[in-house]
Amino acid sequence: MSYAQKKQISANRTPAIIIVALIHVGLGYALVTGLAYNVAKKAMEDLKTFDVTEEPPPPEEKPPPPEKTDTPPPPQIVAPPPLVRTNQTAPPIVVTPVAPPPVITPRAPPAPPAPPAVRTVPPKSVSGNLQGLIREDDYPPSALDREEQGVVAVSLQVGTNGRVSGCSVTSSSGSRTLDSTTCRILTSRAKFSPARDSTGNPTTGTTSARIRWQIAG
Repeated sequence: MSYAQKKQISANRTPAIIIVALIHVGLGYALVTGLAYNVAKKAMEDLKTFDVTEEPPPPEEKPPPPEKTDTPPPPQIVAPPPLVRTNQTAPPIVVTPVAPPPVITPRAPPAPPAPPAVRTVPPKSVSGNLQGLIREDDYPPSALDREEQGVVAVSLQVGTNGRVSGCSVTSSSGSRTLDSTTCRILTSRAKFSPARDSTGNPTTGTTSARIRWQIAG
């Protein structure tokens, strides 16, 4: 085949190819648009509209009536009376004296009971009357000079041996010389039988005496 024939054949094929391509493009477009239309139509058919009716809401429940209570009426507001200011004097201050607390002196304990009395026999002079023990020459010279005289009362304590163990003046003669001379003479000269207790045993005792001093006339 010559080159001129090949060139002529190629020139004849070019339009045919273009036509075939256009035919394919048209068929593709028609196919695509047809399918899209069918799909849209099918979707519109499936979408059917319908009316939706809403159910009415349930009736509201009425609240129960309030319970009746006997409530007192509200207090009436009364305006307070106007304040009247008066000049008040302060009350006088009265001071009440307070008594001092009592002084409580503790009580002394009760004295112990006295021992039972023991009956004793008092001492008895064995020298006779004690006045007879005073002699004329026993008169103190100083008392004679002063002319002192009188009665001396004495209390004598006698021991268990019957001798005077103590002498005290219970009533003075007025002369100290006569008083002391009386106790000295009775202590040295007087003799007694001792006192006896309730069982008869010798015990100490006391006795009294009165001695008269008188200047002989």
